[in-house]
Amino acid sequence: MLQNNVATTFTHVRGRGHVLFIENWNDQGAADDFIKRLRQEEIEVTVQPSDHLYTSLAELQRYDSVILAGVSRSAGSDADTVVSFSDAQIRMLVRNTRELGCGLIMMGGPDSFGAGGWTGTELEKAMPVDFQIKSAKVVPVGALVLMMHAGEMPQANYWQKRIAFESIKLLGNRDYCGLIQWNGTDQWLWGQSRGGLLRVGPARKMMLARVDQMTIGDMPAFDPALKMAATAFAGVRQAAVKHMIVISDGDPVQPTATAIAALKKQGVKVTTVAVGSHGRLGSQMMQNLAQQTGGKYYEVRSANALPKIYQREARRVARSLVYEPRPPVRPAIVSSHEIVQGLQSPLPPVSGFVLTSVKQNPLVEVILRSPKPVAKKNATILAAWTYGAGKAVALTTDSGQRWAQRWTGWDGYDKLFSQMVRWSMRPFGDTGNFSVATHVQDGQTQIIVTAQDENEEYLNDQSMKATIIAPDMTTRTVPIGQTAPGRYVGSFPSQATGSYLIMVNPGVGRAALRTGVNIGYSVEYLDREANMELLKSLAGLVARHGAAGVLSKPGLDSKRVDLLLRENPFRRDLPPVMTGQSVWPLMVLVGSCLFFADVFVRRVQVNFLWVLPWLSRMRDGVLRRAPETPEPETIGRLKSRKRQIGADIDNRRAQARFELGDRELDVDPLAEDATPAGSLAKQGKSGLPPVRPTLETSEEANEESYTERLLKAKKKLWRERNQDGR
Repeated sequence: MLQNNVATTFTHVRGRGHVLFIENWNDQGAADDFIKRLRQEEIEVTVQPSDHLYTSLAELQRYDSVILAGVSRSAGSDADTVVSFSDAQIRMLVRNTRELGCGLIMMGGPDSFGAGGWTGTELEKAMPVDFQIKSAKVVPVGALVLMMHAGEMPQANYWQKRIAFESIKLLGNRDYCGLIQWNGTDQWLWGQSRGGLLRVGPARKMMLARVDQMTIGDMPAFDPALKMAATAFAGVRQAAVKHMIVISDGDPVQPTATAIAALKKQGVKVTTVAVGSHGRLGSQMMQNLAQQTGGKYYEVRSANALPKIYQREARRVARSLVYEPRPPVRPAIVSSHEIVQGLQSPLPPVSGFVLTSVKQNPLVEVILRSPKPVAKKNATILAAWTYGAGKAVALTTDSGQRWAQRWTGWDGYDKLFSQMVRWSMRPFGDTGNFSVATHVQDGQTQIIVTAQDENEEYLNDQSMKATIIAPDMTTRTVPIGQTAPGRYVGSFPSQATGSYLIMVNPGVGRAALRTGVNIGYSVEYLDREANMELLKSLAGLVARHGAAGVLSKPGLDSKRVDLLLRENPFRRDLPPVMTGQSVWPLMVLVGSCLFFADVFVRRVQVNFLWVLPWLSRMRDGVLRRAPETPEPETIGRLKSRKRQIGADIDNRRAQARFELGDRELDVDPLAEDATPAGSLAKQGKSGLPPVRPTLETSEEANEESYTERLLKAKKKLWRERNQDGR
């Protein structure tokens, strides 16, 4: 199996304090004297140029402190050699201090702090000072104009947006910025009614949002855009640094001497960036424009170099943060601190430093301060604070290469810098009688700490915790609890492959215990040995009414497959096994179901009349005909009532009948002449002999109905009338 042919491990060797010294790659050797004097103070120093930086957090664990000696975020002389710190490397540096306790020192220089393009980065958060100046009385402002004409390069919109983002993020809050694009005409992307240049502080978010939506066109000529820029620069007279960056493939018509003269009159330096287009690279016209205005010319073969170039060029605007007073100033010690222990104030003069702003945090200690400028929060020379588990120091002047040259002959030079470096280091050397070990099993890593005092007695009731940094750079805090006298254990999941960095804090005043675990491959690739003793004990178990088991000696050896196949893993010598199972749970279930069905049938009336309308709708849907409209309920009641009344009338007519001799006389009780007298009168007119009417009762005569009572009343009335007539 190839996956587990490689093994890796983590080893931590304790020794003297070790410092990583990072310097600009294009200025190597400038700090050799400073490094030599640190080594004379028994501080081990490893030098690393900025073009060969660390690539993982594990590489930083051998160092107790990291020094950035006047290093800029990006450095280089042309498009092919420019290099920069990546965002990932900056995060590693900060986390190494905040979470793993390593020291971090940033030393000044013309390319350091805000002047080095570090504004707005994670590194600024780790320093005791901010890299921007808010006071208008302290530092002059800068102005930057970006001119975009690279619409024909591959992924043009993406790269031009990205370089604009990088430039805007590097500018200070009081700096000015403008962007010219071609969109049918030469246009400012913002601030059209205010000259095109706006102060970055209140408009930074708006600028980034506009850049994200911009679309670059093919600019036909440079002249109009350069004249617009010259006019805009003339409107910001307070800008001490005026810079313009032009990116193009060189297609537009070259600028006139008038436009170039207008820029030079305003003190504008133009940097030109030539990108390949139409099969060629380079532009003599753009090179001339940069030379005539004192700018720099770049020929870019890879678009990946563009962000680094713009980081470097945008720094020119931030150069206004470099403060070089005349005459030089003498820093004074303003607070008692371990770094300046044994030194007398004031210190030898310095001719310059980078302006910063002290963070408003009670942990920040300002140690050295310059008498100029007047604003104290911007005159910091040396400040320090505790940042997370580590310590950070900001020295805004250099170590003697340019500004602090008079310090190199000062007798306190070695003491100042050696004490500064040692104060920043995480505790090293003897860790007492504390030992740490790790054990990996089943995707979990166990941290085991053994704690003893100087008399080799176990230390109990200690408060410990560990910080874990996983291969994906996520952080986890693991509590370590006591499990036995002097024994403390904690664990964390470690399924992912890679290096896990572990720092155990054994308590206040004790040096941190550093170790690590390396997971080379997943657990499924582990080559585990069989537990033969367990297998033998299992095979030796005797079955009831049978013999003991058999252990297959070949195992899974591929060379003895034939022997393994001849063995029968199934035993046929064991008697059949019969087991009984109670049936009462099943009977209880059946009885419960029958009881429920009986109650349901007796108590619940099921009506299936709802099926007929459903079938009717289904039939109408299949036959595709409109459903019958139900007759209104009111009309149905009226018709029913009418039929009932008609039936009552017919019954009355059938029950009320009169007979005359052999004839039968029907009397309609509802007719106007429905009386015996009326009937007799009609008979007289017809010539029939008058007869006395006789009343024939119905078959139900024994029951006196309403009609019978009515007829009796009529008979009585007739009798009375006959008596009166006589």
